[in-house]
Amino acid sequence: MAYSVNQKTLVATYNGKKFSPMCSNGVHRALTEIECLEFKTDIDAWVSKEFDRALNSLREKRNNLLTNTDWWGASDNTMTDAQKKYRQDLRDLTAGLDTVEKVNAVVWPTKP
Repeated sequence: MAYSVNQKTLVATYNGKKFSPMCSNGVHRALTEIECLEFKTDIDAWVSKEFDRALNSLREKRNNLLTNTDWWGASDNTMTDAQKKYRQDLRDLTAGLDTVEKVNAVVWPTKP
């Protein structure tokens, strides 16, 4: 593992990744090697869960749209084919999504 600090800028470099200095009580200092490792671990964990966060956000919006149309299926209503298709399209929205880019490019069905 390579760790170095630019003494002029106090930017620490750890395994090729740069870490800005931190300020504590008005004093700037470079992050230590251990601090860089901990910060990098936190960043990697956050990035690795990006897809899960995007998919959960999509599902939340989709579920709200489905909930708002639940009344269409009440016993005294008859859903039109367009309404049935809309609800099925919402349910199928997550099929085949395996990247953040695909989640962000979802085309939402139009409510009839």
